[in-house]
Amino acid sequence: MEGKTSQGPVEPGIIDYHKINHMHAVKILTNEVLSHFRYVLRKVTYVSTRKDGMEKQQTREVYDRGNGATILLYNPVAATIVLTRQFRLPTFLNGNKTGMLIEACAGLLEKESPEESIRRETEEETGYKISSPKKIMEMYMSPGSVSEILYFFVAEYSEQMKVGEGGGLEEENEDIEVLEMPFAKALAMVRSGEIRDAKTILLLQYAQLNELIP
Repeated sequence: MEGKTSQGPVEPGIIDYHKINHMHAVKILTNEVLSHFRYVLRKVTYVSTRKDGMEKQQTREVYDRGNGATILLYNPVAATIVLTRQFRLPTFLNGNKTGMLIEACAGLLEKESPEESIRRETEEETGYKISSPKKIMEMYMSPGSVSEILYFFVAEYSEQMKVGEGGGLEEENEDIEVLEMPFAKALAMVRSGEIRDAKTILLLQYAQLNELIP
């Protein structure tokens, strides 16, 4: 519930703060839940041993929203890709005048593997039923404050794979526009600043470097 606070050990399956390696020992002193409205915001005080052997106490906030997956759909024959556009409140509050953001399809894992998740998200958001997503990397996207690991995929698509209109789920209040565009145009939109989403830029650059679209 929002606003409820508690203190105690880390909840299993949320964040494993107690991983210790030979270079950097960490001891958690307090772990307070500041908010549990939809995801979990924690205030953690810990002592870490620096590389010079000195101990340092620090307090940080950590936002745990689970892990996620993202994918770039590409058609090497037509030289096109599929992206989405939707309203993102945090960007609206930080300089994006419309709040609309062009992105690769993505979503959170829901007690499933990254591959299962991205298959589901792809069909829900874009309407394409993909057969063989390829995992290319995984990354911490904002490691200073967010625990999330994002799994990156690419997959070929064709019109024969279209099984629905996409647009997201009504029960989750999603209102997603599906964008099919030439790959060259998407790269130009990165250069012009029209595409500013980090995961999307990484996927587009991966596709360019690995010549997924000749």
